[in-house]
Amino acid sequence: MSELSTAIKQIKQMLTMQDAMNTRVSDTWRTNNFEWYRAIWVECAEMLDHHGWKWWKHQECDIPQVQLELVDIFHFGLSLRLMQEDNVDVIAETLANEISRQTSHIDFKLALEDLASAAVSNKDFDGLSFAACMRLMNMDLDELFRQYVGKNTLNFFRQDNGYKTGTYIKIWHGKEDNEVLADLVAGLDTSSDDFQQNVYQGLKDAYPA
Repeated sequence: MSELSTAIKQIKQMLTMQDAMNTRVSDTWRTNNFEWYRAIWVECAEMLDHHGWKWWKHQECDIPQVQLELVDIFHFGLSLRLMQEDNVDVIAETLANEISRQTSHIDFKLALEDLASAAVSNKDFDGLSFAACMRLMNMDLDELFRQYVGKNTLNFFRQDNGYKTGTYIKIWHGKEDNEVLADLVAGLDTSSDDFQQNVYQGLKDAYPA
């Protein structure tokens, strides 16, 4: 399987998972007119703090946290693309081509501002700027896929275990659930067809309830 074919397959799976997660939250999510673009630029601002931008104080870039924020933005970007186009194959191929293209960005902050600008000005998800942000944070599509599937599955697990009612347990044996997830996913094979199911089962086994 070619690199582009693999990318299209991974993105199609993420699109399917995003649709399922959105439907889990609201059956009518496609007609609710949620402002996905606004979620993107707000996350961009939060991410910039994790990266560091203040010239008047010492700051260090928290790469793992920036990558997590990129994953969150991709959730919103996928949702926005699903609102704009009904054909998942078309979305997946377009995104795969955008993410594989090289851009001239060499400064993460400027790439991030382009991503935020497209969200604010055009109410759109700029795949090229997003890809530049990924590249500048040493994140390829495989890593995006690994973290996305993990976070999406955790979101489902939270919903299944009382997140809305307030009964969900966030700290598991001294660790926040996000930390448990990161440890779990690191030991799993992302190329397995059962990757998502294995993540969910691992969370279920580790949950302290």
